[in-house]
Amino acid sequence: MSNRLLLLGLAALLVFTTPVAARAQEPPAPAPSATGSPQIARSFDPAAATQAWLATVPAEKRAKSNAYFEGGYWLILWNFLLSAAIFLFLLTSHISARLRDFAERVTRFKTLQVALYAIAFILITAALSFPLNLYENFFREHAYGLATQTFVPWFREQLIGLGVVLVAGAIVLVVLYAVFRRASRTWWIWGTIVGVILAFIGAFISPLYVEPLFNTYKPLQDPEIKESILAMARANEIPVTQVFEVDASRQTTRISANVAGFLSTTRIALNDNLLKQCTLPEIREVMAHEMGHYVLNHGEKLLIYSGIFILVGFALARHTFEIAVRRWGERWGVRGIADPAGLPLLALILSTYVFVLTPFSNTVTRVTEREADAFGINTCREPDGAAKVALKLAAYRKLDPTPLEEFIFFDHPSGRARIRMAMDWKAAHLPAGESAAAESSPLPH
Repeated sequence: MSNRLLLLGLAALLVFTTPVAARAQEPPAPAPSATGSPQIARSFDPAAATQAWLATVPAEKRAKSNAYFEGGYWLILWNFLLSAAIFLFLLTSHISARLRDFAERVTRFKTLQVALYAIAFILITAALSFPLNLYENFFREHAYGLATQTFVPWFREQLIGLGVVLVAGAIVLVVLYAVFRRASRTWWIWGTIVGVILAFIGAFISPLYVEPLFNTYKPLQDPEIKESILAMARANEIPVTQVFEVDASRQTTRISANVAGFLSTTRIALNDNLLKQCTLPEIREVMAHEMGHYVLNHGEKLLIYSGIFILVGFALARHTFEIAVRRWGERWGVRGIADPAGLPLLALILSTYVFVLTPFSNTVTRVTEREADAFGINTCREPDGAAKVALKLAAYRKLDPTPLEEFIFFDHPSGRARIRMAMDWKAAHLPAGESAAAESSPLPH
């Protein structure tokens, strides 16, 4: 499910951060098969089997994947430093104050003033951050073989995304600044409530109205795959009767799927890369994992966790903002929290908070992904499929990180951890003598 739901949960911050895209490349070949026997099944060792799976990835592919993922560590820092520099520039150059003054000259209505300021603010920050965005999400993705779009369609989608951010960002800021004006002392409490509500609305409408702006969704035609997915959905009381295929291959080589929406808007979708690159057992494992997010109410749980993060962030921002305004407000032309000219300062404080929070927000998401992994393997009973999928995802995610790396930078369990879970499940659930269970997985020597 990646960080998407967590970012929706931080909807109040959506104009303060720059998302980092994740892509994938053509996966390594499936692991070699072995003939099972009662004696082999009885001696099955999960730890040795995990290492055998890891050993199937060629050294050059692992080095390339590691280089890509470790480069992302630095990009987290560069994105934060660039955002901080932009916000400080808007404050110290008085551009932010001038934008506020312009909005006040155009209209006397506070709501329209905030909307005009928000549009200008988003356009300026998008323009100043575009060079890093171009490198990170276009040139770098192509250099590692993870993207399929040429520049023109990529740039067109960037403009569409900017349009979505302009509309959503203006709405979010208009609502938040209405809170700031009416509750100058308790805005951090009411702002959290408003942020959570807006995040819920965003999670509800995004699958229906935003995602179709970038991709085409059509009913899945393959009856064998469709019925296998729907059978798992029925077994877990997920209210769907259709499975959709997404044309993601025109943008990326990454395999992906999701179960999104609420009640009548619930939708199961998988991208065409998953259909092209994976076997039925692997597809079943991926879809069972996604169903786990739905059945285990991870969307709602992440919304609650995000509300806590927002509350703490706003509480810290309240005190930090007041201190900064007392010291530099006159120099910057910032009057107070209800003044739109102070948005770069608020954005600087919150983006710093989000940057420092990275290990903890990643841990929250990683725990839910681990729970979905456990649900998925118990639902589809495909341990070897789970191992193969983990290896394919390793095309863009470091396969065997150190514990510290995984804690700080991973919002999903590492490939090593996922394969070990699958092998532990296999050892615990598949009885000795069931030779078919051992088929297609590397076995310890």
